[in-house]
Amino acid sequence: MIQKRIAIINDVSSFGRCSTAVILPIVSHLGIQGCPLPTALFSNHTGYDSFFRLDFTRFMRSYMDEWHKLGLLFDGIMTGFLGSEHQIDICRDFISEFSKPQTLAIVDPVMGDNGRIYSTYTPRMCKAMKRLIKDAHIITPNLTEACFLTETDYRPGGWHQQELTDMIYRLRDMGANQIVITGIRMGTNFIGNAIMDAQGVVTFQRQQIIERIRSGTGDVFASVLGADAVNGVPFEESVRRASRFVRSSLLASEKFDNQTPRDGICFETALAKLKKI
Repeated sequence: MIQKRIAIINDVSSFGRCSTAVILPIVSHLGIQGCPLPTALFSNHTGYDSFFRLDFTRFMRSYMDEWHKLGLLFDGIMTGFLGSEHQIDICRDFISEFSKPQTLAIVDPVMGDNGRIYSTYTPRMCKAMKRLIKDAHIITPNLTEACFLTETDYRPGGWHQQELTDMIYRLRDMGANQIVITGIRMGTNFIGNAIMDAQGVVTFQRQQIIERIRSGTGDVFASVLGADAVNGVPFEESVRRASRFVRSSLLASEKFDNQTPRDGICFETALAKLKKI
């Protein structure tokens, strides 16, 4: 038997439950060896009033050189928050150099939310992200990111299925053949996803909304999707499972008096249920 590996190209935030700190335990729980390649080191994520940050860009290729010496190749390559155009280009090189014929590249284009692009993102980075998407098999943009990538006017709600279908096909034209647009308000009480599988079939899923938003939910969602993809779980089934796990984790988080929204999603207490969802 050969255990599968996923390379995790993302920042390491030691407190606040996001990025690699979330992805690594989830993919490990699902039987995959997670191998982090840091893009930056944070004492805690940037949603807090202050934080320590060490940009890891100048060390990333040294990591890659050592992995080349070990002859490492990966079954999956996951990318998340990237801090510069240079880091995006490094990710493209990584996918080229560390892939096997069956390797899956899963790109979470972490660019913005709630209709706004993050302040760290420049127009050049947005163009570079479109280049990275060309190398991806699976992408997981939220609604804001999908709108920016396709140059569609953003609005928080009131989307028709045909509009979302058109947007998802424009995303497919950029390169990826499995896509999920997350965080779509569907009516007053529901939030859902627009999904396109490898055969080009578009479907929609929804679940009752939990109004209290916490950091790291997108990382939890992408973690399940990445591990499931490498494990051969059908895409639509995986999206449903990831959504249910996020909801279960959000509900679990509400039980703790000492966990504020910026402290992240308490996925640890729901992890034992993940394989059963």
